[in-house]
Formats: sequence, C-alpha cells, structure tokens
Amino acid sequence: QVQLAESGGGSVQAGGSLRLSCVVSGYTYIRKCIGWFRQAPGKEREGVTVTDTGSTNTYYTDSVKGRFTISQDNAKKTVYLQMNSLKPEDTAMYYCAAVVPWYGGRWPTRSEYAYWGQGTQVTVSS
Repeated sequence: QVQLAESGGGSVQAGGSLRLSCVVSGYTYIRKCIGWFRQAPGKEREGVTVTDTGSTNTYYTDSVKGRFTISQDNAKKTVYLQMNSLKPEDTAMYYCAAVVPWYGGRWPTRSEYAYWGQGTQVTVSS
C-alpha cells in the first residue's frame, strides 16, 4: 500500500512562490511515477508535472513550464513542487498521485494513478 501526504499550500500574492511537499510512504524501493495534479473550482483535474523515481525524467504541462520545478529527495521519501512566479490562474487544490510499480518508457495516463493524497490548497491573489 502506498500513502501520499501533501503539505505546503497557502495563500500568496501574484508573483510569489510556494513549495509543496508530497511524502510518499510504502513500497520504498520500488520504482514509482509521481505526479502533481490540480483542480480549480468548476474545472476538471489537470496534470501539472510528473517525475519518475527511477530516473531524472520529468514532464511539465505548458502553462507551468519555466515556473514550476518538480524534484525528489529519496532519503526523505518526498517529492517537491517548487512554484515560482505564481499567477491567479494557478489557484487550485493540488494533489500528488502515484503509479506503483512503474517501468518507464512513457508517461502514465491519469487513470493509471492508483494512489492519491488528500490535497493542499493554493490560492494566488492578484
């Protein structure tokens, strides 16, 4: 069983920064794919970024490229999402999710993410 717990959300003004954390517990030594998703009120959940714990490969949706950075600290079993130059349109509930096990070669579809955290709210004011 894999459990994920997000933290680090909050309220910031446009142009500010936040760092979200996702602590991943369970199946420690098994390769995983960890993604960050977000869902704004009245909108569908969208993928933001994803990383493969077995490589340095990452993927970002176009709207966050150059502003968001995903990273992992294997010793702390934590995946981070550094968010800079935040915009009001980044306001959403942010979730981390995992695909376990992961074999690489492509990025997973949303339906393949079997494990989800509870989410952390990010609010960006103009």
